[in-house]
Order: sequence, then C-alpha cells, then structure tokens
Amino acid sequence: MGMLDGKVAIVTGSGGGVGREIAVHMAAAGAKVIINDIGASLGGEGGSATPAQQTKAIIEQRGGAAEINTDSVSSWASAQKIVQSAMDHFGRVDIVVNNAGILRDQIFHRMTPEEWDAVISVHLNGSFYVSRSAATHFRAQESGSYVHITSTSGLIGNFGQANYSAAKLGIAALSKSIALDMKRYNVRSNCLAPFAWTRMTSSIPAETPEQKARVEKIMRMGPEKNAPLAVFLASDAAKDVTGQIFAPRMHELFLFSQNRPIRSMHSEDGWTPEKIAEVALPAFRSSLVPMERSGDVFSWDPV
Repeated sequence: MGMLDGKVAIVTGSGGGVGREIAVHMAAAGAKVIINDIGASLGGEGGSATPAQQTKAIIEQRGGAAEINTDSVSSWASAQKIVQSAMDHFGRVDIVVNNAGILRDQIFHRMTPEEWDAVISVHLNGSFYVSRSAATHFRAQESGSYVHITSTSGLIGNFGQANYSAAKLGIAALSKSIALDMKRYNVRSNCLAPFAWTRMTSSIPAETPEQKARVEKIMRMGPEKNAPLAVFLASDAAKDVTGQIFAPRMHELFLFSQNRPIRSMHSEDGWTPEKIAEVALPAFRSSLVPMERSGDVFSWDPV
C-alpha cells in the first residue's frame, strides 16, 4: 500500500525539475496524477506538450497512472480547466501542488511593470486560481491537501527578485489563510520551500569565485530531494499538519518560523517621533532583522 493510494493529485509545472519529481514520487506512492505544464521557457514564453509527455512516460514506465493538461495557471478560466481535467479523467481531486512558475529577474530600480505582472500572475495568482478551483471539490468531499511551493527568496530575501520574492511570500500568506478558512472542512494547506539545482536556479550568476562556490553547492542538490516531503504533506500521515512552512535541503528538513512580535516598548504618555528615535530605537536596535539573503542564513554546505 502506498501512502497516496486512491488519491488524485494535480501537480502544476510538473514537466521538469521539482514539479516532475513530485509528480513521479506521488504516482509511485499510489496517486493518479494530472501533469500540468504548458511547456514554456523559463521566462514564460512559448509552449510545448513535450515536457509533460516526458513526465507521463516516466510515471507509466514505473507502473503509475497519469494524464496531461497543458492549460495555464495564470487565468481563472484555464485554472478551472486544470481541475476539471482531474474530474474528467479520474473522477475526483485530493491533492493540489502549486509548483508552476517563471522567472523575470531584474534589479528593482530597472524592473518593468511587465516583468512584475508576469511573475505575480503565474506564481501568486496561479496558486490562488488553481487552489480556489479545487476548493469547491475539497469542501464538498470534506477532505483535501494543498502543497504550495514557496521560496527562501521570499521567506528570507534575495537580490534582483522583487517580483518573485513578493509572489513567494504572498503564497505563504495565501497558504495560511486557506489553512484557517478550510480547516472546518478537513482541508490542509502547507508550504514547501525547495532547495535544488533546476532550470529555475540555473540563472543564478556564477561569475565571481564566491558566486561559483555558491552555485557548486546548489548543484549537489537534485530536485528529487524535495519530493518525499511533498508526498508526506499530501498524505493522511500529515492529517494534523496545516498552516506550516517546511524546507528540504539535501538530507536536512527545516520547519520555518512565521512572523511574530519579538520586542515591545511601552510609553505611558504615548510616543512622539523624537521619543521613538531616542528611546525605542536603541532598545530595538539589537533585534532589528539583518539584511540577509538565503545564502547568508543557510551558510553551511548541504548535508
């Protein structure tokens, strides 16, 4: 018996990378899988059914069941078609993995509205559209699991990715809201922040010795390392786990904190700007969040 026997999973962006590995592992765990991928470039241009067909072939060669859907996550109408394809092919939907994404990296003061809108549309809007489309079915059957792919670029920070970082942190908030709103229907929602060398990370600059060393570390982490956690979160073994943010890194697993107050100051007479500068700031200064990126926080080699 597999952990996902009898379940139907939709995995968006599963034509390659982390999405493909999640789809393959979910099929191996017994789920029937809808492989959703439009086959676009890293920047979102073009389209091809070939990546999805390749994932389907891998699943079927290993004895699993899968069907292909090539609709985009970035519009409400097409996202509904993705969910409907699960109903048409397999008669139900139990798991949604929001993995589809593109990159339009650009330093903030040069980022165009088009670069912003394109990334937000796929990552954040797409996660909402597909999740909302499935929510009707989840509510009716009083069960379901969402696994949303977030990123340390949003949870911690990164250069040149204001659009991507905002979308990925927005996904964490979306997941928490879904977890709160749908708990009464036995529906769970969690986030997974992958560490892996894929097409999405291959654009990381590798020009200086420091950059090359960082990329070399990332290249050791295959996308398959993220799939077991996704399978677990989608399974009944995680029936009590919702509203959480996890990250797999090589053979490590991390549970992320979420925003909470860390220091407080009280003034009986209230605050003026001058008093904040003179009293509150010195008290808060040692607890101010440092200007770190993911690589600064995860500074040790993957183990």
